[in-house]
Order: sequence, then structure tokens, then C-alpha cells
Amino acid sequence: MLDPVYGQLVVPFIIALFLAINMGGSGTSPAFSAAYGANLIPRGLIPGLFGIMVLIGAIVAGKGVAVTVGKGIIAADLLTITLTSIILLSVALSLLMANLLGIPQSTSQSTVFALSGPAVYFNQLQTHRLFFEIIPAWFILPLIAFFLTYAAGKYIYTPMRKRSKFEFDDVNKNPGLQVIVILSSLYVAFAIGANNVANASGPIASMVINELNISLEEKNFSLIVVLSTLVIAPAFGIGSSFFGHKVVRTTGKEIVEFGPLSATVIAFITASLLLTVSIFKGIPASLVQLNTGAILAIGCAKLGWKEVFSRNSVKKFWVVWIAAPILAFIMSLLMTWIADKMGIL
Repeated sequence: MLDPVYGQLVVPFIIALFLAINMGGSGTSPAFSAAYGANLIPRGLIPGLFGIMVLIGAIVAGKGVAVTVGKGIIAADLLTITLTSIILLSVALSLLMANLLGIPQSTSQSTVFALSGPAVYFNQLQTHRLFFEIIPAWFILPLIAFFLTYAAGKYIYTPMRKRSKFEFDDVNKNPGLQVIVILSSLYVAFAIGANNVANASGPIASMVINELNISLEEKNFSLIVVLSTLVIAPAFGIGSSFFGHKVVRTTGKEIVEFGPLSATVIAFITASLLLTVSIFKGIPASLVQLNTGAILAIGCAKLGWKEVFSRNSVKKFWVVWIAAPILAFIMSLLMTWIADKMGIL
């Protein structure tokens, strides 16, 4: 007869899949908005390509972030079935709001804030890494992406366009350069897999270890993370099918029109920054904000700062970026309090 615990584990896994679907919708933008904005990839191909590369990235390079999310913000032994369900549901609902508005949102920030709600409630917030590594990285990395891309746009892209022997429209028809841009988009999707899948697989791994009374050894945690990833990562492609077009259009078409050179610069810079912090520091970071910062930089280099930052689509970003993580924190804290009062934690 099936142990009741195994039946109960289905609930957080379903919520994790719901979260992954929303992450897939949000993550499609930083992966493919550049190539889509440059009119290089048909809309129908994006979800499949995105899902495959996310899975590969999660398996190959996602362990470090999974460890941070699973046991680096809140004590791993607190992640029961109920609490894990609360955390994942809070993140999923905040991201659903952003996706319905067509605004690419940081999954990592919503996840960290959702984890922080119960951690604050139980006075178990592990503050050192949160305040001295994770949060500073959220501010520093988008600025690095912005200024690196702005410099590339101003001192490489713009001068090249002004040369009479270089016609950007002609390059846009160059098959070799188009392949490079598409490969750059796949590279970004790989980076998303290395970082964002852990937002669901990390808490799930700690929960499974707790509920099945498995020793919290490194090899056990790694194995559960891999198994969780194999279940969760494919849902990113599903989310891309549902939400990806609206979100990718916002950054790919409404801020600034792309060409293949600027698209490649954006993809390479943002994915490289995210992979660096994922592999070497295990920090859950926001590729959405890295990507948007780079897109804004290209826009500023081409059109001017005032023209880009006065656009309504850009103003909407700031509001949703602030609101979604705060909403995730409030929901997880409130639901934790309710669950505690009901005696179901």
C-alpha cells in the first residue's frame, strides 16, 4: 500500500510545476526577446528550443543555486510539505500577476522573498548570505549589464552603422550572423536553466529529504535535486507556450527595435554574467533584469536616454519589479501565520 507521505508530496510538486510554467513564461523574454526582436526566430519555435536548453542548463550547472535556495536562506529542516507548498504558491501567484501584465519578472527575487517570509516568522532567516551576497548582486549585476552593453552599443554598434561600407540591413540578411544570434539565445536559455530551475527544485529537494527522513548529505541532496529537475524543467517549455509571446514582445518590440549585432551583445553579456554567479557563487539572480538592463542600454545608445526611459513599457517594469517580490513575501508570511494557527505546519 502506498505510504500517505508519497501522496502528500504530489501537492507541492503540482505547485512546483505551476511555478515552473510561470517561470517559463517570464524567462522566455531574456532568452529570446533579442532574436525575436531581430525577426530571426518564428514564434512557434521558441517554446521547444527554450525548454530543451533550460533542462540542459539545470542538469549541467544548476546545483550551486539549488543548494542556496534549498538551504541557504531558511533552515532546510523547516521545509515541510505545507511550508514548501506555501512558498512555491506565493512565488507562482506573484509571477502569474506579472505574466498576465506582460512584464518579465525576476523569479529569483520572488523566490528569495517568499522563502524569507516563513524564515522571518520563525526567526530563522539566514541573513549573512542574503544581505552580503544575494541582495547586493541584484543591484550590481544589472548595472554591470547596462554599462557593458551601453559601452558596446555606443563605441562599437553606432560607429559601425555610420560607416558607409557597413549597412546594418545587409547584415540582418547574413545567415552566418543570424546563426550566431540564435546560438546566443540558446546560451541565455542554458543560463536560465542553470539559475532559475533551482527556485523550484531547491525547496522541493529539501522537503523530500525531510519528509522521507533521508540524511541531508551532499550526495543525497544532489541526487534529489537532479530528480526534481527532471520533473520540473520541462514545464518551462509549457510556460513559454502559454505566456512567452506576450512577454517576449514587450521587451523584444516595444522598447527598441533590434538588429543581430545588438541582439548578440545582449545575449552574450547577460548570460555570461548569470552563469558566472550561478557556477562560482550559487546566487539566485535575475536574468530578466540583466536582460532588460542590457536592452535599455542598447536603446539609450541608439535613441538617447530620455527617449527610452520615458516610454510607458519601461515605467511599468519598475512598478511590477518592486511589487511582485513584496507580494510574494506578504503572501508567504500570511499563509505561514494562518497555517501555524490552524496547526498544520
